[in-house]
Amino acid sequence: MLIETETTPNPATLKFLPGRTVMDAGTRDFATPEEAEASPLAEMLFALGDVTGVFFGRDFVSVTAAPGVEWHSLKPDVLAILLDHFAANMPLFRQGSAGFSVPADEEVLTDDPADADIVAQIRELIDTRVRPAVANDGGDIVYRGFDKGKVFLRMQGACAGCPSSSATLKSGIEQLLKYYVPEVTEVRAV
Repeated sequence: MLIETETTPNPATLKFLPGRTVMDAGTRDFATPEEAEASPLAEMLFALGDVTGVFFGRDFVSVTAAPGVEWHSLKPDVLAILLDHFAANMPLFRQGSAGFSVPADEEVLTDDPADADIVAQIRELIDTRVRPAVANDGGDIVYRGFDKGKVFLRMQGACAGCPSSSATLKSGIEQLLKYYVPEVTEVRAV
């Protein structure tokens, strides 16, 4: 089995492609070792001690190294864990744990029903234009709400903490949404 690696715009994060489906649907972001307890794979990666984030996408796993850690020393250990996991066809999640990324309720704004058409347009653009492009870079961007012209998005995987994430939000996503949905005035990360 061969696991390919790709760099991401976030120098602390590498994208690992095992050549098979990782998540059948949705994504899952692990930002702490406690969150990783839902997944034996994520837990093993955090156990290395030099990992600060794990993200499961459709066909990839993104791993974020701790500040000051060099990938040339961490990469062989990450590859060994991934290779053992996928070669043995081990389960991605523990029994009874949720596979999909479900943010806490307080992070989601309640959209005004009067904005339903605007929100539908925004969601469609994010799902069809933004998320596929961001997945190529080892991350995900999830809609969190719309309020008085402002769109709130949550960045995950390689996007979380990426030095170019502000530029991605302002120059890319904000401009795209403003162009197609004139009611959008600003995009913010939550």
